Amino acid sequence: MVAVFDTNVVYSGLRSSLGASFGLIQAVRKGQLRPAVTAPLVFEYEDVLRRPGYLPNLQPADISSFLDWWVSVSACHTVHFLWRPFLRDAKDDLVLEAAVAASADCLVTFNVRDFAGTDSLGVRILTPNELINLLPP
Repeated sequence: MVAVFDTNVVYSGLRSSLGASFGLIQAVRKGQLRPAVTAPLVFEYEDVLRRPGYLPNLQPADISSFLDWWVSVSACHTVHFLWRPFLRDAKDDLVLEAAVAASADCLVTFNVRDFAGTDSLGVRILTPNELINLLPP
């Protein structure tokens, strides 16, 4: 299954080893789930994860190592279309663009309401809990 992860899910999974977001990162490690990314989405991840105080349990080198690994296991795509703005937040648009470019099985986010109307583009929006429940134990 190919999924695009909203930045808030990646952040949550790195912030705490409890919860569905961390479980999804573990599912990626086990090969049960494959993330899809675009260059702008990876830059967004890096921008957020490197904010001072956001991940006090991780050093900058840890964040770099995680992002290197994440990209290495991801399906990397290029966006060949521009239909922005589609959503209210431009940062959400770049996550949506990655999902469309990758023909991802789903886009996983905590902010489901922010992606209202994306079903018209064939994008299935799931919360981390919803996605973790779809994966084999």
